[in-house]
Amino acid sequence: MPDSLLTSRKGASASGTAATPFAQNISPPEPGPDKSGVFAAFAAFVIWGALPVFWKALASVDSMEVLCHRICWSFLFLAPWMFFQGRLASLRVFLSSPRNMLGLFCCGFLLAGNWYLYIWAIASNMVIEASLGYFITPLVNILFGIVLFREKTGRIVWAAIGIAVVGVAWQVLRLGHLPFVPLGLAFSFGIYGLLRKVLQVQALSGLFVETLVVLPLALGYLVWQARLGNSVFFLNNYSIIALLISSGFFTTIPLICFAYGARRLRMTSLGILQYLTPSCVFLLGVFVYKEPLTMSGLVTFFCIWTALGLYTWDTLRRA
Repeated sequence: MPDSLLTSRKGASASGTAATPFAQNISPPEPGPDKSGVFAAFAAFVIWGALPVFWKALASVDSMEVLCHRICWSFLFLAPWMFFQGRLASLRVFLSSPRNMLGLFCCGFLLAGNWYLYIWAIASNMVIEASLGYFITPLVNILFGIVLFREKTGRIVWAAIGIAVVGVAWQVLRLGHLPFVPLGLAFSFGIYGLLRKVLQVQALSGLFVETLVVLPLALGYLVWQARLGNSVFFLNNYSIIALLISSGFFTTIPLICFAYGARRLRMTSLGILQYLTPSCVFLLGVFVYKEPLTMSGLVTFFCIWTALGLYTWDTLRRA
């Protein structure tokens, strides 16, 4: 999802340390028409926001099998792209560092866990809860920045974080337990973004290595299911098979659009556009899939939206 990429680009530009081979491929923003950047970023966030429709169509397939297919087909889609971009040659140098390898190893499992939880939540009719997770994610990133990087912030941002905490606490009191889907999505992606910020790896190159890390496990699971006769490919449902194969396309294309837009837009503009994704997911959950939105849930969303509104206003004011 986009927030980790935002923090990764910020970290790459703010750091004064020597760049890695991948980071050297990140050139300054290229001149280009703002409209093309807006269109590309808009397309990326809307595609991400519409993906629940895609995952809903695969709800009859076990979520773990869907995840493994997503990993495998994403790798097959990314590998030719990396080859024609001439980036495979730098892999050996980058991966020669144990620190870089360990970091991307952790990123790969965090991303796979985030993907699995999201796919499972959509299939389990928790679209609204999934949207809440990605509304919370930017606030988790802010909290990490304050606590771990000692980033200075004003009272408005602290107030936004406080209001968000109140919203989550209210949900805990009403449910009697932590809302594990929103918090799991937010913190898994937040920690993923934190690691990507430290590694300063270019978006597509990083995703390629992260996918490569978990590829053997994904292939092993699919082979095991095939030997048990449980593979979806034995069902002769060609529409499901086509959807599984296209999961690589829908994983990679929005990321390419995002990378294009990020080079041509200010970070402030990109940060505001990112809220299109959870907004689209929320609207799908309420109006398309008719999931119940209780008064308790509405209070939580109101707190999160208020917090995001304060943060966005403060960001625009500073910019």
